[in-house]
Amino acid sequence: MQDQLVIAGKNYSSRLLVGTGKYRDFAETRAALDASGCQIVAVAIRRTNIGQNAGEPSLLDAVPPSQFTYLPNTAGCYTAEDAVRTLRLARELLDGHALVKLEVLGDPQSLYPNMPETLAAARTLVKEGFQVMVYCSDDPIQARMLEDIGCVAVMPLASLIGSGMGILNPWNLQLVIERVQVPVLVDAGVGTASDAAIAMELGCDGVLMNTAIAGAKNPVLMAQAMKKGVEAGREAFLAGRMPKKLYSAAPSSPAAGLITGQPGAA
Repeated sequence: MQDQLVIAGKNYSSRLLVGTGKYRDFAETRAALDASGCQIVAVAIRRTNIGQNAGEPSLLDAVPPSQFTYLPNTAGCYTAEDAVRTLRLARELLDGHALVKLEVLGDPQSLYPNMPETLAAARTLVKEGFQVMVYCSDDPIQARMLEDIGCVAVMPLASLIGSGMGILNPWNLQLVIERVQVPVLVDAGVGTASDAAIAMELGCDGVLMNTAIAGAKNPVLMAQAMKKGVEAGREAFLAGRMPKKLYSAAPSSPAAGLITGQPGAA
């Protein structure tokens, strides 16, 4: 595809980003990633072994960084300090890798982003040379602040992490898209392929998901569906949908030149 996602100056043909947690094993993880066609894979440093636990199976063996772009994230962090420490560890484990996903949570029930802590962590990480993609609220003002700090992408939630509730507030997502110049990717809440398509139709640059695929009855088949949903939604956005017209029915075929019966005709 000529229409590519650009993050931190690098081009990606896939606009679907996929997490690597919650699968049955690393073999299923790899099969789902391959089916999704994704190039960027999110990795929860606190929950996934990428070398920090010697002697245990490592994701690096099943999903080699030579074949995928790793996106280390700070899932499970509730303070800026913990998030920064976690991503420093990730950079060390991945030989200086700079592209990361910042995620600072407010509480363990909702997993809603703690924006003051997120902004504080973002400032520190950008100063240290990280390329920060950041999970955030669907607030256009906060998104603009993150962009001004120097984050390379903002990732507002569609609904709560792992909820599968889909896009609950499309209007706020559109406000975020209109206010920032960096890529906007929906992160959290996608449940099925139609949710992904809607996000892309709104004008989002991409979608990141994990539970929607890993939690499906058939994760590999769902990964294929998500790939198609993202692609269809992006093509629909680029095509430009017809305007909605309330109470303005119009025939699909032109009315001119209709064959009409004449009075007295047999």
